[in-house]
Amino acid sequence: MNDKARVVIVGCGFGGIEAVRSLSKAPVEITLVDRTNHHLFQPLLYQVATAGLSAPAISAPIRHTLRREMKRGNLTILQAEVTDIDAANRRVLLDDGAALPYDHLIVAAGATHSYFGHDDWAEFAPGLKTLDDAFKIRARVIGAFERAERCAAGTERDAEREAWMTFVVIGAGPTGVEMAGTMTEIAHHTLPQEFRRIDSTRAHVVLLEGSDRVLGSFVPQLSQRAREQLERLGVDVRTGCKVIGIDAEGVTYEARDGDHAKTWRLPSRTVIWAAGVAGSPLGRALAASAGAVLDRAGRVIVKPDLSLPDHPEILVIGDLASALSTPADPSKGKPTPVPGVSPGAKQMGRAAALNVMRRLKGQATQAFRYIDYGNLATVGRKAAVVDLTVPRFGALRFSGYFAWLFWLFAHIWFLIGFRNRLIVMLDWGWAYWTYERSARVVAEPPSPRRDPGS
Repeated sequence: MNDKARVVIVGCGFGGIEAVRSLSKAPVEITLVDRTNHHLFQPLLYQVATAGLSAPAISAPIRHTLRREMKRGNLTILQAEVTDIDAANRRVLLDDGAALPYDHLIVAAGATHSYFGHDDWAEFAPGLKTLDDAFKIRARVIGAFERAERCAAGTERDAEREAWMTFVVIGAGPTGVEMAGTMTEIAHHTLPQEFRRIDSTRAHVVLLEGSDRVLGSFVPQLSQRAREQLERLGVDVRTGCKVIGIDAEGVTYEARDGDHAKTWRLPSRTVIWAAGVAGSPLGRALAASAGAVLDRAGRVIVKPDLSLPDHPEILVIGDLASALSTPADPSKGKPTPVPGVSPGAKQMGRAAALNVMRRLKGQATQAFRYIDYGNLATVGRKAAVVDLTVPRFGALRFSGYFAWLFWLFAHIWFLIGFRNRLIVMLDWGWAYWTYERSARVVAEPPSPRRDPGS
């Protein structure tokens, strides 16, 4: 009879991968469940959406990624969707009705898009979380230029053509900034001379942000530099703009005009959502079955050791967790929120695995301490901002060309697998010298419902 403790891990993102790797040498039976068959390097997902990279360059089959762990004989990988969690009976319920019993559960289900109560906007402004999202956005971006070419035949369709040539990105966090900068590059450097009736360089890329600056997680100095770099690329940056409506014809938003708020209408047929995220629906499942408390974004509020208050056998990590980092010396500072970035998810994955092993040994669990290595964001070609925390030296902040080079090499380094690193390096090198984007093939054109003239 197998008396090993059963550990179920839900999700194969950065946190789930690290948890598996940390537990694979322990005397436990591990079951990893994910609804896809691949691990995705999400920081470069926008490159797939903007035709800079192909999907295999930033993803890898889970079974191949964890092949060394599989050889140890205690890891089972299942492609399935978790529909519910039965905390009372310690079972994870799957989409085919099967149930996975567990002794310890690590939930790393990630996050989804948040439209702040306006879920109907999703139809017109897709977000970017999965490869499927990236393929849909790529089809819309490339398809918009094709539709503009068809509209350019008569002057009576000038307004319609301009709407197809206007691209709106909502949200000026790293994803929104990167999307806006890259879309401008496509219009100015990749597509010129490829169309007869339109001038792609006249494309209008608008970045809307509700707060007063872009890249709000960066210090104001770097935030301002990022804005300047975006504007030099040709992005129309509009801060202090609150979106109040999105439909097939464009975006409606409010902005201050002196002492009053004024409503503006921006005609556009291509809108990308990068403004908000919400915890996976499994957060609500944990709230219902395990009494978990959720924050405003639907993330699970966890204890310092990443477990649930009434269920120490359940740990929540990654984007689904609302976690606080305990300082090395509690007397010198208060716990700080852990940001929803890949280093945080990786560190939580390792910490959760360590606490599972400590519980198996009858030892007390440890509070999670996040090590902040800083923030990176690329603005566009030869433009990026870097905010690093260097031990013994403090903050290291710079922007421009050298920041862009640092961003390139950092992302290549953290990609999973030598093949992916090599492909990305070659693709980026080719794109740098030729301005070409080889991943512009679209399997299915965007829905014609968005074109009232068809």
